[in-house]
Amino acid sequence: MTEIQLKDVSNKYILKKINLTISSKELFIVLGPSGAGKTTLLKTIAGLVSYEGSIFFDGEPIDHLPPEERKVGYVPQDFTLFPHMTVEQNIAYGLRVCKASSRIHSRVEELLDIFGLRSLRNRYPKDLSGGERQRVAIARALAIQPRVLLLDEPLSNLDPATSKYVKRWLQSVIKELGITTLWVTHDISEVEELGDRVGILYNGILEQVGKLKEILSSPKTDNVINLLGLQNVFECEVVKVDGGFIEVEFQGVRLLTLYDGEEAEVRKILIRPQDIVISREPVKMFNVFEGVLEEISEKISYAHLKLRINDVVFISELPLEVYRLMNLRVGEKVFITIRPRAVRII
Repeated sequence: MTEIQLKDVSNKYILKKINLTISSKELFIVLGPSGAGKTTLLKTIAGLVSYEGSIFFDGEPIDHLPPEERKVGYVPQDFTLFPHMTVEQNIAYGLRVCKASSRIHSRVEELLDIFGLRSLRNRYPKDLSGGERQRVAIARALAIQPRVLLLDEPLSNLDPATSKYVKRWLQSVIKELGITTLWVTHDISEVEELGDRVGILYNGILEQVGKLKEILSSPKTDNVINLLGLQNVFECEVVKVDGGFIEVEFQGVRLLTLYDGEEAEVRKILIRPQDIVISREPVKMFNVFEGVLEEISEKISYAHLKLRINDVVFISELPLEVYRLMNLRVGEKVFITIRPRAVRII
């Protein structure tokens, strides 16, 4: 399949110097809020909007190619099926435009089977459910055997139950077909379940690219922090530097953390809720504090805890079985341990 590469891609609407490489057969997710430029990014790759910079497929520039020659399968957010055409006719549309008459029958039959649409072939869009319309739209995009697949918020118009089913099904189909796919969304839960890598797009700027776990552990910008809803982020001051460690202070709390000297200034730290250890007795380690457990909220697989040390509020997450075994109660005093390695400079 096809590798996609963007070099300094910008346009007058929103995108600003986008540099990105998506590997062949990769399912790459772009996460961003409304107005971030996600749809514009897809339309740029498809050749539907003007832009500056260069786009390459397998190392070959495609900037000079019109949309119909780029061999891109683009599925817009609203699916845009032709209401006067049946399922079969919608799927065949791209092939007819490309004048591939000799392949229409065999390709449509193949896609009807792959997408489980054979029994619906003579229905019109108004007679289909949201999930069925979504399948038809993707089948139509794949009919021309595109080099890449571009999906614009493919689950946003579906109810939760249908969305869950379509997400699993679509992931399976993409893997089976081995097609390079760019999927944009505003929903972080889709990123957690789907993509190996994710790009964070905010106000037309690609803020950070990497595996979600890496980005959650080491977000690079305030926009990434805010978009991902990260907690335990504190502005701080350095009070001591000692070899490979530094001591920082915020709101009367001092923490020791590792320091390799790469950051010119240390102004902000992040502590993941999962990295805050709670005990009833003090532990002989660095960064141990006595605090009060103020709130407890049980989730599906973990307990969300709000802890206070003087004027500072920390959020901790414990596996549900650990929380229940400890039998923690609101209002009791506990000890909080934060390993130096868990304090991340951002």
